[in-house]
Parts: sequence; structure tokens; C-alpha cells
Amino acid sequence: MSGEVIRRHTFGDARWSGDSLIGIASLSSQAGDSDHIRVIREGEKAASKNLEGYAALLTDLDLDGEEELGRAASGLPTIHKANQVEHINEGDILRLDFKKGFVRSLYRVGSPHNSIFATDRCNSNCLMCSQPPKDIDDREMVAEHLRLVSLIPATTQALGISGGEPTLLGADLFRIIAACKENLPITRLHMLSNGKRFADRAYAAGLAQLNHPDFMVGIPLYADIASHHDFVVQAHDAFDQTMIGIHNLARYNVRIEVRVVVHKQTYERLPRLAEFIYRNLPFVEHVTFMGLEMMGYTKTNLKTLWIDPVDYQDSLEQAVSGLALRGMNVSIYNHQLCLLRRPLWRFARKSISDFKNIYLETCQKCAVLEECGGLFKSGEQIHSQHIHALSAADLTS
Repeated sequence: MSGEVIRRHTFGDARWSGDSLIGIASLSSQAGDSDHIRVIREGEKAASKNLEGYAALLTDLDLDGEEELGRAASGLPTIHKANQVEHINEGDILRLDFKKGFVRSLYRVGSPHNSIFATDRCNSNCLMCSQPPKDIDDREMVAEHLRLVSLIPATTQALGISGGEPTLLGADLFRIIAACKENLPITRLHMLSNGKRFADRAYAAGLAQLNHPDFMVGIPLYADIASHHDFVVQAHDAFDQTMIGIHNLARYNVRIEVRVVVHKQTYERLPRLAEFIYRNLPFVEHVTFMGLEMMGYTKTNLKTLWIDPVDYQDSLEQAVSGLALRGMNVSIYNHQLCLLRRPLWRFARKSISDFKNIYLETCQKCAVLEECGGLFKSGEQIHSQHIHALSAADLTS
């Protein structure tokens, strides 16, 4: 494997009786404020004694052996003996959990793949869900999301909203989107949703009334037949609710993307699904066909889901080319170029988030390495046996 996956978390020993806090990482010794968390790495302690004004301290040092720094941190919410802090950069936004000693990077400076994880809850139970739902009380999460949005730089180009199913937050979702509109006026906002909540026309109207200037909803559709779609998402009447939801959003001019995950349960009807989308959803702005992510329920249901991508090229090519010929904007996500037929290359995107993205050792010799999107880290052991390096000669044949 090459292309080390980017870390987004660390853990250590907590020194505070509170629950958690969110702040901006500061690696310099300048004066702090209540929005900033001082991050001190081993070897940097000499110029780091003044912690006045900071909201918290995060360090990989053991404060039990650092008398002067330990005194400076007295009374300050602290996580010390962190197992790693090298992945944290100036300006990253961190969440410190003092109950567990866990530190998560909620926003990473310079990354195009930042998102708000809205909720663990979901009203579907998809066979291939990479983030299996949890039925938890997420009311406190809303306040944290609003805090996060208030700290994100206004120059941020793009931000996602995911879950779980974000619409289960109800009106609180609108508060989050409104905060994004106010605090991040130039930021593209892309939300993943199963679309079912928008079958409530009033809820769809409420979203539209926020009038966010650059907002899109990505909604999955897995078949042109209701029973097939409902089986994949493991939810009764999901197809009907999703279709009504999509049409309600379109009624109020909300921009829509349709997402299709390709696997053993969906690949055969891809051409029919593409025809269905063209006939019934011609207004959607984007259609994307996506490869599996080997996480969560996908591993549990692997026998039900797995088919080598080389074995569904006929269906994929028919679906993609059919939509493209009709003028629809179509893409292929999460596929390696060496597995796709050449006519499909122009639709392939480097879609895998940087913190999940890897390339196999064999990929290093490939003539199109820079153009290829690689693999999910979770697919390091389970992937097509046909992945191979392409030579310059392959590109001219």
C-alpha cells in the first residue's frame, strides 16, 4: 500500500471534569483566546509556558514529568500523553472529549473533504451502509455543529453534511444550514440524504426557503422498481417516499444529485434505472455511479453485495453512455481506471476523500496514476483482482 491515510483522531489522558469542547488548534506560542486550543508537541515546550487565554491544552508530553508546564496548565482543560499530534495543523478545528480522552479533527485546513457529521441516526438500514446507524440522543450534537460552523474559515470552498440521515434533525438541520449561509457565504454545501423526509412537502419547502446560494442534496436511488430499491435500503415504502421527496425538492428548485451504488443487487438493472432517471427525473443536476466502500454493513453482507467491477462493465457503460447521450451530467465515483472501459474514463472522478484514499503498490508503476482515484483504505484487502498498472503502450493500443 502507498499513500498513507490521513489521521483524524488521537487520544490521551484527560485532566478536566467537563465533557467536551471544540476549538481551533494553535501550534504557536502567541497569546491565546477562548476559541483556541494550544497544541504542544514534544520538543516545542521551551517556548510554550504561557497558556493564558487558551480554551484548552493538547500535548503528547506527560505533564507529570513536566513540572513547569504542568503548573502553567493547572486548571486548564487538558489532554496530555496524546499518542500522536503530528497530524494536527495550525487552524484545524478539534473536538476534545474529556470523558474518553479522545480528540477528533472536525475540520482540517487545506482539505477539500471536510464535512459535518449531522447524526448517527437513520431511517433506512442499507445493506452496504459504511456508517451503520445508532439510535442515540443527538440533541447536544446540534450545538456542537453550530459551534463548528462558527469557527470554520469563511474562505472554505466546500463543506459536506452527512450522517446517518441529516433530516432526522428536523428543524435543527435548517438552523445548521442557515448558520452555514451566514458564516460561510462562499462555501458550496453538499448534503447526503435518503430523501424520504422531503416527501413532506412542507419540510421540502422549509429547506428551499433558506435560500442557500450554493446548496445541493445527494439522494440515492438503487432501482427503477420499488421492491428492489426497498430491499437494498431495508426500508418499506422507501422508494415511493424518496421519489416524492425528489419531486418536492425539484418543485422548490432545490438542486439534486442522484447517487447509485453499484453492487450485485443493483448492477443488472443499471440501464433500466438510467432510462427511468431520464424519463422521470430529467431535472436532476448530476447522476453518479459509485463503487462499494468496504466498511460497516458492506463487510457483513459481502456475499450479497460483492461483484468484481470488471463483471458489470456492460451494464455500467450502457447506463452512463445512455444518460450522457441525452445531455445529462453523469460521473463515475470510486472506480479504478484500469477496471473501466476506455470510453468510461472521461466520466471517472477522483472522488475518494483524502483521509480514506490509498493506492496499491502495483499502482505506483501505472501511467495514469495521477489521473486515477485509487481505492478506499477499507478496500486494501478486498478489491478486484484485476487491478493492474497500465503502461504507456496500453494507452496507445
